[in-house]
Amino acid sequence: MNRNDAPRNPATTAPATFHVKSFGCQMNVYDGERMAEMLGTQGMTPAAEGTDADLVILNTCHIREKAVDKVYSDIGRLTRDDGSRPMIAVAGCVAQAEGSEIQRRARNVDIVVGPQAYHRLPDLIDKVGRGEAAVDTDMPAASKFGALPARTKQARPTAFLTIMEGCDKFCTYCVVPYTRGAEISRSWSAIVDEAKALVDGGAREITLLGQNVNAWTGDDDKGRAQRMDGLVRELAKIPDLRRIRYTTSHPNDMSDGLIAAHGEIDKLMPFLHLPVQAGNDRILKAMNRSHSADSYLRIIERVRQARPDIAISGDFIVGFPGETDAEFEDTLRIVEQVRYAQCYSFKYSPRPGTPAADMDHQIAAEVMDERLARLQALLNRQQAAFNAATVGRTTQILLERKGRHPGQLIGKSPWLQSVVVTAPELSIGDFVDVDIISAGPNSLAGETVRRKAA
Repeated sequence: MNRNDAPRNPATTAPATFHVKSFGCQMNVYDGERMAEMLGTQGMTPAAEGTDADLVILNTCHIREKAVDKVYSDIGRLTRDDGSRPMIAVAGCVAQAEGSEIQRRARNVDIVVGPQAYHRLPDLIDKVGRGEAAVDTDMPAASKFGALPARTKQARPTAFLTIMEGCDKFCTYCVVPYTRGAEISRSWSAIVDEAKALVDGGAREITLLGQNVNAWTGDDDKGRAQRMDGLVRELAKIPDLRRIRYTTSHPNDMSDGLIAAHGEIDKLMPFLHLPVQAGNDRILKAMNRSHSADSYLRIIERVRQARPDIAISGDFIVGFPGETDAEFEDTLRIVEQVRYAQCYSFKYSPRPGTPAADMDHQIAAEVMDERLARLQALLNRQQAAFNAATVGRTTQILLERKGRHPGQLIGKSPWLQSVVVTAPELSIGDFVDVDIISAGPNSLAGETVRRKAA
């Protein structure tokens, strides 16, 4: 018998322990944290491993096909050696896209809940206990945030904060508008209150999240219309909040005010993740990106004028349907022009239900492999060059986690680079000035200025 066809366990008692495993983007990480906090208010406690928990929540991503396959693989592995299993909930974008089909494909899934309905998890758990169907893929995004409990103390000095959800852009390759719904901005007061609660709980750096985070709009506490730059300026007033970041942005929503904020707000870190996806205008039009290669380059130029030391990050898709060799060369050219500090790059993956999945001239896998290898080689050289240029600089890092060796700590530079220091006298959450003494492809080595002078 297939492990995914294991018989359902009787669920006569409410689960006492839970484990949340999140796949994909930072917004899924945020959602996973919020689900954990909500279950904590129900008297449940977290378990370190899924097989040790009474309830396992797989918080899923639907952007690429392999991510979906991994979810079903993980479902199968949750069956224990004695044939028993935890209560299993599939949450997130795969749940939204596939709904009850998940339970048909994997009979041991008890709960299916979309990313806008996870505040109803306690009710769904009760339904399982009563032997009722537990599927909820409604999209009442505004009510979700109102129904979630207040933020709890953070164990880390960094925190994510979702300020908007959904997408109205309808890129032809992307499932997000269908799995997350239309763009909805959270209220000014809810965001500011949550930021203050996170800082009161120990966060010193907050990353603002949204599918198109810079599309956020709202009215401030005086009823004045604001865009994201106004929100950032308000959050910068929180005394113990030392750093602000945001992701992911769309080029069409890079307002004059937000560009100016990068040069005017010290707490706004010099790092911008601004995906372009391709460097050829015909491909960008086929993707429905609503910007050109030239307009993207002009935005980058203006941002660098406002903040000359800013690090630029982006996303690229190779092998979009119909992409010719010459059009791919345009992508390499835009990479050369921008000079990225880091990037994410992927082969095009057709997602069912998206317009691009039905386009003619799908690109052969071996062609995509060759193009991705060339693109990643160029991006890796640029990242290595950016890191190498940091050597000899003194900067401040926020220590976030322990390293591999005793006394070793790892923190983030303002440019989102991982910096490794040996400083047993310091603690996670400390800010420390370091001299960057060497650079590798993915991290830097630093020496604390205080320790060096001692």
